[in-house]
Amino acid sequence: MSQVPLPISMLDARQGHAVMAHEAGQTMSCEKHSAAGAVSQRACVFCGSRVVLYPISDAVHLVHGPIGCASYTWDIRGSLSSGPQLHRLSFATDMREDEVIHGGEPLLKRALADLIPTHQPNGVFVYGTCLAGLIGDDIEAICREATAAYGIPVIPVEAPGFGGTKKTGYKVACEALGRLVGQGDTSGIAKASINILGDFNLAGETWDLRRLYEAMGIEVVATITGDGRIGDIQRAHGAALNVVQCSGSMTSLARDMESRFGIPFKQVSYVGMEDTAEALYTVAKHFGGGDYLTRAQEIVVRECASVMPELKRLRKELQGKTAAIYTGGAFKAISLVRSLRALGMRPVLAGSQTGGGDDYEALRSICDDDTLVVDDLTAGELAAFCRRGGVDLLIGGVKERPIALKLGIAFCDHNHERKHALAAFSGMLSFAREVHASLTSPVWDLHRLPMPGGQS
Repeated sequence: MSQVPLPISMLDARQGHAVMAHEAGQTMSCEKHSAAGAVSQRACVFCGSRVVLYPISDAVHLVHGPIGCASYTWDIRGSLSSGPQLHRLSFATDMREDEVIHGGEPLLKRALADLIPTHQPNGVFVYGTCLAGLIGDDIEAICREATAAYGIPVIPVEAPGFGGTKKTGYKVACEALGRLVGQGDTSGIAKASINILGDFNLAGETWDLRRLYEAMGIEVVATITGDGRIGDIQRAHGAALNVVQCSGSMTSLARDMESRFGIPFKQVSYVGMEDTAEALYTVAKHFGGGDYLTRAQEIVVRECASVMPELKRLRKELQGKTAAIYTGGAFKAISLVRSLRALGMRPVLAGSQTGGGDDYEALRSICDDDTLVVDDLTAGELAAFCRRGGVDLLIGGVKERPIALKLGIAFCDHNHERKHALAAFSGMLSFAREVHASLTSPVWDLHRLPMPGGQS
């Protein structure tokens, strides 16, 4: 079958990263490195590992590398903690020229000797960066010595940025978490118990999910990693089920726990009311339905009733608007298609930075035939697609915001830097309010006024 012409031209090496949803037999190109001449938007391995582990709030997060690596990832998520705030401090060994020549191991040992007695953490994650990887520092050995010396887990996170992409960093983070799982006491854990994997407690979203599950009578053993604690992760193998939201970042850990401890996992999403309700029903059915399913249904009815009146009002003003979705993970893009349709809007572009082949097949299956499905776009490609597609709203993250503003397109931040909750039922209402406020802002009328010289 011949490929349907795209609204813009792309480099030959980029062909296949954007296809129309209805193109039967056209396979999405994904999970590849950036092509020369078209720098795409994926971050490095270190960044991927850091964003996954960062929300564990009773651990010291020590970056073994130049200070810039720590600066770039400081407070990288809007992750809240109900207790310790160690995760919000940024520690680095600040490797320099001397370490390049003579090695950075003594510097790392001194940093651990200073940080652990001072902050009394329940664990330490030591991130190996590009520089540490290039000079060959034995981070594994130093962490092993520190674990024995200080009596707490000191976990190496071998994540030199040149080792792959951000998605590679997710796997590295899961391997680090796997070192903790299985080390704690599981006595007293209920039979109907779960771990929440892949939610990072942005603006307190994990707390809302915990509330919903506990109202069903389900015990939440560990939240990995939002509002996470070392001790909870160590006993996570005592849960009966892993509930995985961010499949890209946490499926590796879920599979490891299934292999080692026999814990099954279910993939869910908490973006939008439809997917949140399905997540609750999926967990309830796993534990035999019965009272769990009855409670889940009561929760869904109650939660929907509290938000539907305002959602219906907002829908009247959003009906017929078009949107482009470009997120970090593909699961979120899939859920956002459903959420936008619930608001009467039509997605004309949908994609992600880190999706896999199965993710994009699922995304294409729920999109309209004329929706453009994309993978790991460059900034220029995304801007061109939005301009040619007549997009009213762009949903993305901090890197996409300037694109929207320059094009005069309304914007909604749905990435991990945000400070407002968009998950579950109340999050759907917050999402609708933000979309409505952005689309109806009078600033867009001013943006289109003619400039001196006749340009608009």
